[in-house]
Amino acid sequence: MLKFHGFGSKPAAIVAIATLTALGCAAAKAQSTPPTAREVAKSIQDHVGIPWMPQTVDTFKAGDPDTPVTGIAVTMMATLDVLQRAAANHQNLIITHEPTFFSHQDTPEGMDQSDAVWTEKRAFIDQHHLVIWRFHDHWHRMHPDGILAGMVHALGWEKYQHADDPKVFTIPETTLAKLASDTAKRLDAPTMRVVGNPDMKVTKIAMTPGFAGFVRETHALEQDNVEALLTGETREWETVEYAADAVTEGKRKALIVIGHIPSEQAGMEECVRWLKTFITGTPIEFVPAKQPFWVPK
Repeated sequence: MLKFHGFGSKPAAIVAIATLTALGCAAAKAQSTPPTAREVAKSIQDHVGIPWMPQTVDTFKAGDPDTPVTGIAVTMMATLDVLQRAAANHQNLIITHEPTFFSHQDTPEGMDQSDAVWTEKRAFIDQHHLVIWRFHDHWHRMHPDGILAGMVHALGWEKYQHADDPKVFTIPETTLAKLASDTAKRLDAPTMRVVGNPDMKVTKIAMTPGFAGFVRETHALEQDNVEALLTGETREWETVEYAADAVTEGKRKALIVIGHIPSEQAGMEECVRWLKTFITGTPIEFVPAKQPFWVPK
């Protein structure tokens, strides 16, 4: 026979057990209620460790932020292919690093929403009740830069990184051709392009993932402690021409153009590892964006 201690009578014990059961059920129900996309975004804002900027591209781009989240897909770029794979896997919140709609502000100049490609992409998002939230500015501004940290990890260059400038590395001596080949394999970047002498010996490397722009790229290349710059994408009539002229002048300089997606992809895989440290109970998966280019045979 069960005995209840600390209760005045059996009826009181029954009431107490019923109350505890009700509280337990309420707690279980609260735990099983999925967070909304807005709540996930707020949790990220609370964990970035830096002030949230009032002007930022890190906002919702499509969908209803109050949608309960069934799964989170983290990607470098929310291409239609990525959205299709996420929807098929019941992931309705897409956290993307780069734009969804073809420009930095997701409002491409000279294009309106009657454009056939834009219209079909929006229709897919609406039909599958997807929510898209961008995580770009603050992921870069965190300490360390989340994209750079993921790329360094993918390349295995942590021990070569300069403490005073995390985008600069001193690696064991190799040739430019070997450096480019190894980088292409590690980052799955088969269409990368190289400016410079393939046989040049290199140890001093700088890296600017994504699109850094002419000023930052040339300032990196002109440093004495940089022989080769690895960048994501650049304008051919700017930094590429600058690097080509430097080579013609006999300077020990080289440029490796990785491609925008593979130059930041590992950074969003790093983002998944970080998100899992404080978002629990909701499935989170890295969904890689495919390299859009191919090489004719």
